[in-house]
Amino acid sequence: MIATNRMKFLLPILSPLIAIASALIVGAILMLIAGANPITAYSILFQESISTYFGFGNTLTKMTPLLFASLGVLVALRAGQFNIGGEGQIYLGALGSTLIGLYVQGLPAVIHIPLALLVGFFFGAVWAWIPGYLKAMRGVNEVITTLLLNYIAVNLVSYLVQNPLMATGAPSPYSPLIAKTSRLPILLPQSLAHAGILFGLIAAGILWVLLVRSPLGYQITAVGFNPIAARYAHISVERTIMLVMAFSGGLAGLAGSCEVMGLKYRLFEQVSPGYGFDAIAIAFLSRGSVVGVVLTSLFFAALRSGANVMQRSVGVPVTVVYAIQGFMVLFIAISLAVEREIRVKTQRDAEVYSTSGCYEVHPKN
Repeated sequence: MIATNRMKFLLPILSPLIAIASALIVGAILMLIAGANPITAYSILFQESISTYFGFGNTLTKMTPLLFASLGVLVALRAGQFNIGGEGQIYLGALGSTLIGLYVQGLPAVIHIPLALLVGFFFGAVWAWIPGYLKAMRGVNEVITTLLLNYIAVNLVSYLVQNPLMATGAPSPYSPLIAKTSRLPILLPQSLAHAGILFGLIAAGILWVLLVRSPLGYQITAVGFNPIAARYAHISVERTIMLVMAFSGGLAGLAGSCEVMGLKYRLFEQVSPGYGFDAIAIAFLSRGSVVGVVLTSLFFAALRSGANVMQRSVGVPVTVVYAIQGFMVLFIAISLAVEREIRVKTQRDAEVYSTSGCYEVHPKN
């Protein structure tokens, strides 16, 4: 009984570490099959992405959209909602900031940058509010609606950059450059790292305070744990769901804003290489922890940052990194199933112990 309770306490901490270690072991096996030395490959991957100046700058650049989108998935999960539409919300956020950067001129950077970020947040929030409304008011499954809205967002941006927003004489679909006053400042000189990562860390801090230290965070958690009990506590479940989904989409929209304002300075047809889907894996690996999201986003960004160097140096395909990420999701799903079985067993043992204690007959002296 005591051992089971101890395992129940330790498993949420150990399971993400076990999932990551298991995925890296499977990745090492794939590298051996490809004829590469996994120790050399992993050394090059993490040294390039963490210990070198330009590699670390590239890691921070890739971490920024992952962090924003993962925070969005996390806050939705805390309310029991599965936002699978981060990819589409990234595209809409990028579109909103691009429009401000292109068509709002003459503003100083101190106003232009916050305005572009705010509009990017708003575009992503509206895009996620739609499935939130459908779930809260019509009972439509949010997984289906957020997933389908991804395709609408991607194709909408594709149409716009191929037609009304396409730069004059562009050899491929992309918009003109946004105004310099709407661009995020570079954080590390002569690197790609920009101030978006600072905004992401600030957003993580605000979200932690919101979820842990505020009445609204209590409402969100209550709705996620038990919406029926939340209603008895006079919490509006419908309003909370719509609010949380909008906030979730707004955070993902900021991921797209930072890609445009800090890295590319224009809207491309392919805004995101799948950051919205990586964010789902990061949120699940983090087990509902904001700090876990920050650390896991850094880890995923390091994998993406060092993958190309690893391929050039030891011949390991970049797809091995994506396979490692996929195995992490698989192993964390297995750990969640194991944890559920342990929780059920613990509850069953507690009930048996309580029952046996109540009806225990002591012999008379």
